[in-house]
Amino acid sequence: MNTETAPATLSAPGVGAAESSGPPRALRLRAIALQWLARFEWLALLLARLCVGLLFASTGWGKIHSIPKVTAFFASLHIPAPGFHAVLVGYSELICGCALAIGLGTRLATIPLLVSMTVALITAKAAEIHGVLDLVGQDELTYLVVLFVIAVLGPGRASLDAVLIERTQTRTGSFAK
Repeated sequence: MNTETAPATLSAPGVGAAESSGPPRALRLRAIALQWLARFEWLALLLARLCVGLLFASTGWGKIHSIPKVTAFFASLHIPAPGFHAVLVGYSELICGCALAIGLGTRLATIPLLVSMTVALITAKAAEIHGVLDLVGQDELTYLVVLFVIAVLGPGRASLDAVLIERTQTRTGSFAK
């Protein structure tokens, strides 16, 4: 075996000196894909807000128009003050769901809904959950996770929150978020 030609066989065919000095092709493609996807962050947050917001607004609407049924259901779950909590949950879902959909007070609006979904899992869904796979199969956990993502990432550019922040920054000259 000739040791002088061995290093040439280690490089990939067609790879020149200029290409081997930069990042590997896979890393460059990954960077391009991530830049492209980052352009759609606003859309992902908008869709998440709309889907979850409209869902909660509609369930809240149903609850406030069926307070006696919701109260009886909460009583069967041994939730304290079921009549009060039926009204609280119904209006929280309606108001906070609408706020999420339009992106107004978004992070604050997630808090009552996060609490509501946690309570739902602990009370109404407890008998159905026997392990992690059962928990993952619950719609309430999906809502909880989406709400958490919205709370952490914020409403995105396509929201009233973003418009209000931009106007406030323009008027005050502040750039803090």
